[in-house]
Amino acid sequence: MSDWLDISGLGRGLLANSLRWSRSVIALSLSLSSLALNATAQAPNPSVAIDLENQGKFAEAAQAWLAVTKSNPKDAGAFASLGIVLSKEQKYREAVAAYKKAIALNSKLPGMQLNLGLAEFKQGNFDAAIAPLRAASEADPRSLQASTVLGLSFYGAKRFPEAVQSLQLAAQSDPTNIELHQVLAQSCLWAKKYSCALDEFKQLLQQNPDSVAAHMLSGEALDGLGKTADAIHEFQAAAKVAPREPNLHFGLGYLYWKSRQLDEARREFGDELALDPNHPLALAYMGDIELKESNPDQAIVWLQKSLRAKKDVRMAYVDLGSIFTQRKRYAEAMTALRRAVELDPAQPDAHYQLGRVYQSMGKKQESRREFAKVRELHEKEETLASKIPATLHPAPQ
Repeated sequence: MSDWLDISGLGRGLLANSLRWSRSVIALSLSLSSLALNATAQAPNPSVAIDLENQGKFAEAAQAWLAVTKSNPKDAGAFASLGIVLSKEQKYREAVAAYKKAIALNSKLPGMQLNLGLAEFKQGNFDAAIAPLRAASEADPRSLQASTVLGLSFYGAKRFPEAVQSLQLAAQSDPTNIELHQVLAQSCLWAKKYSCALDEFKQLLQQNPDSVAAHMLSGEALDGLGKTADAIHEFQAAAKVAPREPNLHFGLGYLYWKSRQLDEARREFGDELALDPNHPLALAYMGDIELKESNPDQAIVWLQKSLRAKKDVRMAYVDLGSIFTQRKRYAEAMTALRRAVELDPAQPDAHYQLGRVYQSMGKKQESRREFAKVRELHEKEETLASKIPATLHPAPQ
């Protein structure tokens, strides 16, 4: 399964539709602008370019349109048509330049913002695609094409709340488009709109009850809604279908750990490590279980191995800081806890542990400062979705 859902495939038909739609509008502009050309036999002729394009000779048509633009560098329609032909050749970078020139010459030329956005989108330039696609959507709020590709661009740029807003109407209008609903479901999940995500994943599971990813992602949405027992059920269902799916056993182990079912959590983390011995979070949670069960020496082994696998596992630093504090190894404790604060200054647990270290060292001012931060902060409810990065998810089938 892919690490990240390939959303570019959803736009394959969109570009062709847009080009056909804008071509007829541009033709009128071309017929007018061509009157300004020198009426000589050797002068670049838009009709020649159009004939070549109609014959499917896109490379020759592009050269013909290029000649027209050189003959009349203020012909917005010619630059627009050049962009269209280049897009048909999948030369999107050159097409972008042509579309931008057309827009600079005539900002009201219909279809150009949409075409520009599509050309950026097809290159995977999601951030660059957003502005022209937003302009196209605002110009025609009824255009599902513009709103859909805008939503996909937000998704590709990992701007998930905005992706949800753009994709919901498109998804409602096209209930049979499975790929679109998958993107909406994942956007809802990572935007922490868990009810929206769960509704979408339920529909996907109705169509494919054996979708491992849909079960896992449904579990994450249920966990976000505080329904951890139901989330465990979804991960168990996924494990029956694909017991070797990456991150599946970690996710199930985390849910057991969260429910304080430590024996079951240890088993699942062990199963994940059997598949990936260097899974940093599974290693860290194995260490945390040992710490909770008063086995600090074994906990240190797991926690340090976790940090060798990945240097930014915050919980490993917090747990090591706690152990070093108990052993009066204050310098090491401060180093670990300060790193934990750097990774997430909004979490109170590291500040509290650091306050204890300063208190034990007799540093009253520093201790009061850290305890004051604890009072200011509220414990963030960490969900499974925050533990498994988007890039590690399988794509729903």
